[in-house]
Amino acid sequence: MNVVRIAVQILLLYGLYLVGDFIQRTLHLFIPGSVIGMVLLFILLVFGVVKVRWLEAGLQFMVRHLALFFIPATIGIMNYFDLFKGKGMLLIAIVLFSTVLVMGSSGLTSQWLVNRREKHASKRNNAVQREEKA
Repeated sequence: MNVVRIAVQILLLYGLYLVGDFIQRTLHLFIPGSVIGMVLLFILLVFGVVKVRWLEAGLQFMVRHLALFFIPATIGIMNYFDLFKGKGMLLIAIVLFSTVLVMGSSGLTSQWLVNRREKHASKRNNAVQREEKA
């Protein structure tokens, strides 16, 4: 039963991708259909049309097996081996630098958000304590 639920949830996500791809092709947009589908999913989640629990098992399955989704892209790089022949070390340096940059900026942003949330929580707690004393 769990396998069927996961399959249905993944099919729902795939359906959103197909809708986004259809919108992209129909309106001749420069934004990829997968991004449009992701925005549609976000909108549906925000407005409560789709509940997280409806997709949770399928999403967890996909995240657990995420590395497998990169194998085709990695193998596809071999078609462009000539590109790496001359400037391979430069490309590796660029990839490493951009990876460090993304990881660092993501870490700093998440720390900033956590600190901001903690400040707001402490302000609320202080306000509640003052009201209780009064």
